[in-house]
Amino acid sequence: MITGTTRLYAIIGDPIAHVRTPMAFNDYFLARNIDAVCLPVHIGRDDLPKGWAGLKSIANLDGFIVTAPHKQESARLCDNLEGVHTKVVNTVRREPDGSFSGTLLDGRGFVSGLIKQGHQVSGRRFYMAGAGGAGTALAYALADAGAAALTIHNRTRSKAEKLVADVGEAFPGIDIRVGTADAGGHSVVVNATSLGLKSDDGHSFNLASADPSALVAEVVMKPDMTPLLIAAEKRGHAIHFGIHMLNSQLDLMMQFLGLDGSDAR
Repeated sequence: MITGTTRLYAIIGDPIAHVRTPMAFNDYFLARNIDAVCLPVHIGRDDLPKGWAGLKSIANLDGFIVTAPHKQESARLCDNLEGVHTKVVNTVRREPDGSFSGTLLDGRGFVSGLIKQGHQVSGRRFYMAGAGGAGTALAYALADAGAAALTIHNRTRSKAEKLVADVGEAFPGIDIRVGTADAGGHSVVVNATSLGLKSDDGHSFNLASADPSALVAEVVMKPDMTPLLIAAEKRGHAIHFGIHMLNSQLDLMMQFLGLDGSDAR
């Protein structure tokens, strides 16, 4: 039951109807008798600075999750960043003084989700389409987890080039390069773009170029079966759902937000 003492949490993005974070958070709160609720908040692509001021003014809003397209701009608006290799965040908490601290957890959640589903990360060759907020998080996390190689393709090539340079500098042991829509020669291929939210979305890379044995993975969480995963399954690929990323980072989010009972903040 929502009362006058209920604490607020949110997820912000544009679009927002596809998100599953409110269900995951509210199930967590209910199971632990936490007097809190998580709500979806639709902030337009170009409206984040105004929306950010509004979020700060809500005194009982204790934190929020950030999804596309706001991950990079949110990092610039945060007062503090914790454990972030680059200027991208997906989880923000309010500090006692009212400031906002942000961190990046979805890359770690993606890696953990792969491992929990029985897919090795260390020593494997990854292909990833997307160099935005999600792609940036995944690139750093995959490199940190010991991936042998990472090829990054992005519609705007300069963004892929910058990400490759930044990750390569932070993790000089990884074979990292800018790629094309050709995903051949990799054991795992990943869509790290927002393509897949709609049934008529195209693919972010040339699926036909992927090795038949390659695992095809998503970051899009809803629908479960995106157009890419439907097509990949028809071609005989093993597939990996985007929801595994959220499920695997939920504990990390709760710890950062101070909701796991550990007082780890």
